[in-house]
Amino acid sequence: MANEIIGNLDGQNLRIGVIVSQFNETITARLLKGAREAANSHGIKEENITIVFVPGSFELPAAASKMLETSNWDAVVALGCVIRGETPHFDLVASESARGISEVSRKFGKPVIFGVLTTNNMDQALARSGGFAGNKGFDSMSTAIKMVGVFDGIEKFTNINGAAE
Repeated sequence: MANEIIGNLDGQNLRIGVIVSQFNETITARLLKGAREAANSHGIKEENITIVFVPGSFELPAAASKMLETSNWDAVVALGCVIRGETPHFDLVASESARGISEVSRKFGKPVIFGVLTTNNMDQALARSGGFAGNKGFDSMSTAIKMVGVFDGIEKFTNINGAAE
């Protein structure tokens, strides 16, 4: 029989860092509201959440790295919004913020969740930050909670059964 490791939505006793881009603040404030609602509904105490604001989505990976370097967070949720414009700037910021967030997660062995909307226009961003398409801030916090459980499960399984060769 296969071994299965599945994260759950039990956020009790978790410490979560949330980093929020101030660029496109109309959208990122809605994402943060969704993330806080998810944390509350999954049992994370308000005092176990630290929120850091950065100028833009490009700065999210550096802030996530600093948070994990200086304190023992269970996970970090990075929230931002990049809306396509007329120049290649969108592609650079969207790509580098995604790459950087993934890199920080691998470097520190902790869940760092990419909660950055990359949309073609403001209507799409509004839809995904509490509109008809849900709230990706809520989804990102829920993903962080589940991934803490997955990481813990992998660690426990490895400690019991020995490291994979």
